[in-house]
Amino acid sequence: MDSETAEHIASLPRKRMGAGALFVDEVDRVMLVEPTYKDYWELPGGVVEADESPYAAAVREVGEELGLTVALGRLLVVDWVPSGLYPGDGVMFVYDGGALSAEHTAAINLQAEELRSWAWCDDAEVAKRLPDVLARRTVAARRARSEGVMAYLEDGFAVR
Repeated sequence: MDSETAEHIASLPRKRMGAGALFVDEVDRVMLVEPTYKDYWELPGGVVEADESPYAAAVREVGEELGLTVALGRLLVVDWVPSGLYPGDGVMFVYDGGALSAEHTAAINLQAEELRSWAWCDDAEVAKRLPDVLARRTVAARRARSEGVMAYLEDGFAVR
C-alpha cells in the first residue's frame, strides 16, 4: 500500500464496537451482569478488540467474565449508538446465547475484577437495572430471538 493510501485510511473515522450475548433460563428470564466498574447492569459481553471479530469478542468475553465456554448462536441485534454514555458513536452486536442449562449455570465463575454478580431478570427487572438504551436493545434481542429474525437498531430503536 502506498503512503498516500495508508494516510487516507489512517484518517478515516473509528467507531467503538462491543459484543455480547443474550442468555435466557428455562422460564425465559434474561441473564444480566453487574460490572464492578459501572453503576448499571448489562448483558454479558464487552469491547471488540483490534483485529477481532464481534462474534469472537462475544465468545471471549463470556469466557472471561462468566468462565463459560459456549458456542453462541446467530446474530440477534446490531445497534448503532450515538455519543452519550461514552464519547463517540459505536456499533453493538448481540448474539443468541440460548437457554443455559442448570449445568452451565452451576459452572458460572465470575471474574471478580470485572463482575460483582449476575441475575436472571424478568421484563420488570430488565427495565429497572438497565439504562434505557440497553433495555431497548435487550427487548429487541429477545423479540428477534423469539421471532427468528435479526434487528437493526439506532440508539436502541428499530429502524425499518
